[in-house]
Amino acid sequence: MARDLTVVVLSGKGGAGKTLVSVNLAVTAGASAYIDCDVEEPNGFLYLTPEAVTKKTVFTTVPVVDAVRCDGCGLCARSCAFHALAVIDRKILVFGDVCHSCGLCTALCPRQALTERDREIGSVYEGKHGRMTCLSGEMNVGESSGMPIVRVLLGQKRSGLVFIDSPPGSGCLVQETLRKADACLLVAEPSLFGAHDLALVHELAKKMGKPCMVVLNKTMEGANPSEQYAKEHGLRIIGRIPYEKRLARLSGDGLLVAENPTYRRIFLDVLEHLLKEACNA
Repeated sequence: MARDLTVVVLSGKGGAGKTLVSVNLAVTAGASAYIDCDVEEPNGFLYLTPEAVTKKTVFTTVPVVDAVRCDGCGLCARSCAFHALAVIDRKILVFGDVCHSCGLCTALCPRQALTERDREIGSVYEGKHGRMTCLSGEMNVGESSGMPIVRVLLGQKRSGLVFIDSPPGSGCLVQETLRKADACLLVAEPSLFGAHDLALVHELAKKMGKPCMVVLNKTMEGANPSEQYAKEHGLRIIGRIPYEKRLARLSGDGLLVAENPTYRRIFLDVLEHLLKEACNA
């Protein structure tokens, strides 16, 4: 590999083909890393079925009130942007499920009545698929934010070619994954809604100063609004995945379509163009 390269694969919504593109590009590349940051609904491992998987529990911190020291002044509750604390009858209530672990309340407390304790929020898994390193994170049911899990997934510097399977949309988790990106690969469907979703992630990537390329998924004859948007905004289209029952059946069965000779050429071409465009950026 000419240089280290981290590629974030994005889509404006779920179901556009982001994971399809991510896992199959990673498999095509061979010696690479695949990181599934869609911690609310991770499914990359369903296709990769990695071996020798290890699990790491992810914790965040929540404030704990010392009732002896606390005088109920309410400064912590008034300062919390996430409304994770409240004062009732001069007693502090903590709502750990909405706490973002920023530490402001403990830092501001004039009586040092607040400390922090660990709270489990999810897990990170790591395994191998051939020469690939595979990572995935998963939030516990009921958690409000997977940001700490994404930060653990992306916390270790990795060399070589890295594919990050982003959460869908353009929210906070997506923005966090984009911080590590050298290039963005935007996956879009051939519809007006697909073009709208493509515009959302394109605007976000532009604002964060990330170069973008496009893969058009589910392509068929006729007008393609996502293709039109890409051309109008100077986005390089580096791949087209056809809308075919055979391909859909393979993917629906949890198989890697890049391991099928009929479709491997598609991902080889995308990878070739991706590396060329990224190196020239």
